[in-house]
Formats: sequence, C-alpha cells, structure tokens
Amino acid sequence: MPTNSRTIEILLVEDNPGDVNLTRIALADREINVNLSVVTDGVEAMNFLHRQGEYLHAIHPDLILLDWNLPRKDGSEVLIEIKADERFQRIPIIVLTTSEAEEDILKAYNLHANCYITKPVDFNKFVEIIQSIEDFWFKIDNLPPG
Repeated sequence: MPTNSRTIEILLVEDNPGDVNLTRIALADREINVNLSVVTDGVEAMNFLHRQGEYLHAIHPDLILLDWNLPRKDGSEVLIEIKADERFQRIPIIVLTTSEAEEDILKAYNLHANCYITKPVDFNKFVEIIQSIEDFWFKIDNLPPG
C-alpha cells in the first residue's frame, strides 16, 4: 500500500520537550497523514515496541526518530536492542541528535542506523530537516511492511 494512502506511524524517542514540539509542528499540515507517538527515554522506547506497561496498545512504528543522548537507556543501547530483535530490525531508524561527534556517528552506523542527522539550532532548518525526512521516507522510499 503506498504510504500516502494510509497513516504513517512514527515513534519519536526524544527527552527534550522543545524538540518534540518542533517535530510536531514540522509534521503538521502536510500531505502525508502521520501519527507521532512520543517516548522520552530508551526504556520507554523498548516498552513501547514490546507493548508493555502503558503501551499495551501501541502501534508498530513505520519509522523511528531516535535521539542519541537519552536518560536511562541511551540511543546506542536502544539501537542494539531493536536491531537484535527480528520483529523490529527492519524498522528504519534515523538518529536525530545534537551530537556531531565522529565516534557517535560511526557507532550509530556500525549499529545499523539508517541515517544520522545532527539537529540544527535554527527553527526553520529543523522544520526543513523533519519535512525532508518525511518526503524521503514516505514519498520516495518503499518502507518495509509492518
């Protein structure tokens, strides 16, 4: 089913409320129907994917936007767990973080992240990046079936 004819499920793993709001703004009023679920740390991300606790009715995401520097369980730990589980390993994961450290970039790709993007500080550039992610992953790319 083409992604433009159904709701796309995005899981945003982000502990910064400002970045969560910017992401919501960037995805609003676009031609693609997106449902954005938000968790604030790596433990919640895994609970969401495993449908545990408050996430019993969580929907399998089509795409994960993953911050690298998270409380309780960081982005690298989340990435390792997701890619080790056959149920989740085909979900595209975009690391979206403030870190520009070469070791973080290399580690993310070595752990099979699909993309590594450094968050811009400028509001308009942030919105542009989120919309570019949406355009590529939901208009150009063929996502794997959930």
